[in-house]
Amino acid sequence: MPKEGDRKVVASNRKARHDYSIEDTFEAGLVLSGTEVKSLRLGRASLIDGYGYIDDHAEAWLDAVHIPEFFQGSWNNHPPRRKRKMLLHKEQILKIHNKIKQGGYTLVPLSIYFLDGRAKVELAVAKGKREYDKRQTLRERQDKRESDRAIAARKNMGE
Repeated sequence: MPKEGDRKVVASNRKARHDYSIEDTFEAGLVLSGTEVKSLRLGRASLIDGYGYIDDHAEAWLDAVHIPEFFQGSWNNHPPRRKRKMLLHKEQILKIHNKIKQGGYTLVPLSIYFLDGRAKVELAVAKGKREYDKRQTLRERQDKRESDRAIAARKNMGE
């Protein structure tokens, strides 16, 4: 698991940055059982199909995130894909809820990590990209890479 400062990243959803245009990001705590924490500490999680939502009671939930069963767990092991409650401030929940209610926006998990021993999830309020938007983003990235190479080659010729 790569370490970013005191952030120990367990899983990241790189495809989300490709499929969605990120509007805003939030950090939320996760309510987990003991075997889920042990499984996460081993670096085992998948955010591929995960999504978040706000229910009728103004609570934030994370659904369809796969945290495999702990291999040394007993009969009280957790189910791999269950709803997990996210811990956010009320103002953050209302801000997310209002944005999603506008339409076209969704709540996508970007990464799960440990911060000072506590499991956190980085969420994004995002809007889905169309196919031509994805191609345009790839083209811009490729053009920038080529221009950087040309500048570096030009600098090397001058030395």
